Amino acid sequence: MDEVKQLVADIQKGNIKPFYLLMGEEPYYIDKISEYIEANVLDEAEKGFNQMVMYGYDVSVEDIVSNAKRFPMMADRQVIIVKEAQELSRTIEKLADYALQPQPSTVLVINYKYKKIDKRKALYKAVNKTGLVFESKPLYENKVPDWIRRVLSTQGYTIVPKAAQMLVEFLGTDLGKISNELNKLQIVLPSGTQITPEHIEENIGVSKDYNNFELRKAIGERNEVKAFRIVKYFAENPKDNPFVVTVTLLFSFFSQLLEFHGLQDKSPRSVAAALKINPFFVNDYIQAARNYPMKKVSGIVSVLRDFDAKGKGVGANNIPQGDLLKELLVKIFR
Repeated sequence: MDEVKQLVADIQKGNIKPFYLLMGEEPYYIDKISEYIEANVLDEAEKGFNQMVMYGYDVSVEDIVSNAKRFPMMADRQVIIVKEAQELSRTIEKLADYALQPQPSTVLVINYKYKKIDKRKALYKAVNKTGLVFESKPLYENKVPDWIRRVLSTQGYTIVPKAAQMLVEFLGTDLGKISNELNKLQIVLPSGTQITPEHIEENIGVSKDYNNFELRKAIGERNEVKAFRIVKYFAENPKDNPFVVTVTLLFSFFSQLLEFHGLQDKSPRSVAAALKINPFFVNDYIQAARNYPMKKVSGIVSVLRDFDAKGKGVGANNIPQGDLLKELLVKIFR
C-alpha cells in the first residue's frame, strides 16, 4: 500500500515514467494504479486524441509498439493502457526492445494480471531500467483485516476487529471483492461510523452469530451447545458455509494453537506477533489452550486433515457435509 501511495505521489509531482509494468497475482492494485493513470495523467481535452485503451486478447505486441511510437496531438504526452496483457504471455518479451528505448512522450501501461514477468528475462530488466515495475502481491489472510481497517480509515470509518474478521472469512483474501462490499457499506452508513458485526449482517448478509468466527470461538471455549447450533445452521445453509472453508479455518486455528503451546513468552504482545493475529483475539487462544492441551491439539490437527480429505470425497462419498461437521465436532470435543 505504501508503494502504491508513493507511485501516485510521484505522478502528482509530474515524475511520470514512460513505461509502467504492473504485474502480479493480486489484481486489485493493478486495476487501481491503471485507473489512476487513465484518469489523471491527461486532462479531459487531451484524452480524445491521446489516450487509448487496448486489450491483450485483441492486439499484438507489434500493435502496441506501433501506437506507442506515435507522437501526441496537441499535448505533451499520450497514454496507452494495455489491459489483460497476460493474454500476450507468449509474445510479451517482444516488448523488450521498445522498453529499452521507450518514446519519451508516451506513457505505456501494461496490466499483466494473475502472474509475473520472469525477472531474469530482457523485458523485466529493460522496464526496471527505463520505467517502473510494480509487483502486486497477494496479502496473507492475517494481514487482510488490517488492510480493511486502513482502507476504511482513509474514508473516515472505523471497524471493530470481529466485523473485519467476518468479512475475511466470508470473502477470503480477494481485495477486489472486499473493496466492493466496503463501498456498499459506505453508501448506506454515514462517514464516522464504526462498522460492527450488526452492520455486516444487515448489509452484506453474513450472520453475526452463525459464522466460522463464532464456531471457532465456541470450540475454543468448549461450548458444545453453541458449536452444534452453528453447525446445524451450516448444514441448513451449505452454499453460504462451504465445508472446506470451515475445515481450513479450524485447521489454521488449531495449528496456531499448537504453536501457542510451544511459545516460551505467552504475553499478549508476543503471542500476537508470533501467531500473526490481531491482539484483540489473543484471549481466544489463551482460553483455548487451557481447554486443549498440546497432545489433544496435535490429535485434532490430524483429525482435521482426515476430514479435509473426506470433504473432498476421499473415503466419504455422498455423506452430507452437515453430517461430516457434526462428526468432526464429536471428535474434537471427546
